[in-house]
Amino acid sequence: MINRRHFIGVGALTALALLAGCTGGAGEESGTSGDFSGDVKGNITVLTNRTDLVTTKLPEYAKKFEAKYPGTKVTFEGVTNYEQDVTTQLSGGEYGDVLLIPNTVAFDQLGQFFEPLGTVDELKAKYRFIDEKAYDGKVYGLSLGGVANGFVVNKRVFAQAGVTAPPKTPEEFLTALKAVAGTGAVPFYTNYKDGWPLSFFNSQRAILNDPKVNENFPADAQPWQPGKLQHITDGLLFDIVKQGLNEKDPLTTNWEGSKPMLGTGKVASMLLGSWAVPQMRDAATAAGSNPDDIAFWPFPYQADGKFHARIEGDYKGAVSKNSANKATAKAWLEWFVTESGFAADQQAIPTAVGQPLPKALEDFTATGVELLELPAATTNSGKEDLIMKEAEIDLAGPIYRQKLVDIARGAAKGDKESYFAELNKRWSAAQSTVMK
Repeated sequence: MINRRHFIGVGALTALALLAGCTGGAGEESGTSGDFSGDVKGNITVLTNRTDLVTTKLPEYAKKFEAKYPGTKVTFEGVTNYEQDVTTQLSGGEYGDVLLIPNTVAFDQLGQFFEPLGTVDELKAKYRFIDEKAYDGKVYGLSLGGVANGFVVNKRVFAQAGVTAPPKTPEEFLTALKAVAGTGAVPFYTNYKDGWPLSFFNSQRAILNDPKVNENFPADAQPWQPGKLQHITDGLLFDIVKQGLNEKDPLTTNWEGSKPMLGTGKVASMLLGSWAVPQMRDAATAAGSNPDDIAFWPFPYQADGKFHARIEGDYKGAVSKNSANKATAKAWLEWFVTESGFAADQQAIPTAVGQPLPKALEDFTATGVELLELPAATTNSGKEDLIMKEAEIDLAGPIYRQKLVDIARGAAKGDKESYFAELNKRWSAAQSTVMK
């Protein structure tokens, strides 16, 4: 889990409702903002998936908070199997004072477990990503930092292949990868075996420059038709593999092993989030290579003559409904997001509006890419998840894209057209049921 989003955690999974009958710790929903009255003092417990920071960096932040608010004490509880273990704690009612909202909590359940921090309209001028854990206009979590989506590349290898700027179309990208193959490097690494990196082909919706894409997507009965989003993104993955521009054996890929491979130039590119850039640079340094070889490029598609890339928040910090010290819990959450420097330390996009982007993303925007937040669906809220479930197509997961890779490499029957037709058929049937 930590390796996927190492600066914060795994925050891009599809939300799934808690099992019926497992809401014993839930309270009644409150108004647009919770009751945070009282002095900022006393003890709070903060649950975190960052077990690697519990005895190192996190206590340093706590000391600064305790200095600002004398009489407070912040204790951290590291949880290795965060999603599963904290979901169990939610059901039992004991889940600390501040915690990361597990992805098992459906949007309509947020108010049962967490205090509302205010309304979307109230908080949007101060924080980014606030609608990502909001329901009925109420905000239940603040992101601890954000990421952009695109390709992590070894620009030295691309330069050796004669490519010094991000390709603007899928066709140009494929041509660039063919040139990279001539250097002896693996042009693109799928991380097929770990699976989760394949989900980043679902994180490219900003390329269309359509602010209503999340609202409109579930209303589309055939998103794998030529020219549409899934045909563009999944089609690029298929073509990369079909043309032999990925690793030789996808079944033996290894996420940890891939970092030094990209860092040293044995691999030229991976589709990930910007959170991976510092990891790859660290791997390059450890291997004696130049960390400045690692760069972040936009997905090879332009709308209105420009690249566009989605930025999104990762795990959201929230105040427990059952906290006995909500004033201090909220003070800690707001301080951590706005004053601690955690996002900057982790090279993440700061949640607080107006704070500067990390260096890696400054270089990213210098490529001409426009960074976009995509509003969540409102009228069609939750319907995409229902369609995915009914169609058994895990847009945010690895399974159907692993089959796509298998077809492309000749390990499964079919071709791109037949597989996309199958996906359209299944999606359309589910969509007609959900959207009626």
